Amino acid sequence: MSRAVLSLGSNLGDRLGYLRLAVEGLADVLVAASPVYETAPWGVTDQPDFLNAVLIVASPELDEWGWLRRGQELERQAERRREQRWGPRTLDVDVVTVDDVRSDHPDLLLPHPGTPSRATVLIPWLAIDPNAELPGDGRIADLLEALPPGEIADVHPRPDLTLH
Repeated sequence: MSRAVLSLGSNLGDRLGYLRLAVEGLADVLVAASPVYETAPWGVTDQPDFLNAVLIVASPELDEWGWLRRGQELERQAERRREQRWGPRTLDVDVVTVDDVRSDHPDLLLPHPGTPSRATVLIPWLAIDPNAELPGDGRIADLLEALPPGEIADVHPRPDLTLH
C-alpha cells in the first residue's frame, strides 16, 4: 500500500470545477480532502489568485511514478498548458510525498521541493492530518510555525467552497 499527499492548485477558468475534477478522478483512492483555500500567486505574481487544496490518497497498486501519472492525466483532462514556469494553469497536481520515498529524478523530486516553506501546501495538509510529517523535514505543524506570519495570513480559507 502506498500513501501519497497531493497538492492541487487552479487559477484559470472554473477553478473550483478543476479541483473537483481532480477529486472525482481520484475518488477510488481518496483517503481525505482538505478544505479549499485561496492564495495569491507565487513566483510569477501577475496572474489570478489560486484555489488550493491537499488530498491524501492510498493504493496498493501505485508507486510514486503511478501517482505522478495519475496527476498528469488529471492535468491533461483539465487541458493544462505548460507555457510558463509558475505561470497560470487550469490544474496543477503536485506529488508532495509518497510514504518515505526520496527521489532526485528530475521528473519526480520527492519530497516536492519547496514544501517546507509553502503555506499553500502546509495549511491544507495540516487541516486533514494534524500529525503529518514531511520526510526529512519533520512535523508539518512545526514547519508551519516556522513560517513568517505574513505567509500564513496570505492563505485564506474558503468555507463557501467544497470539493464534494
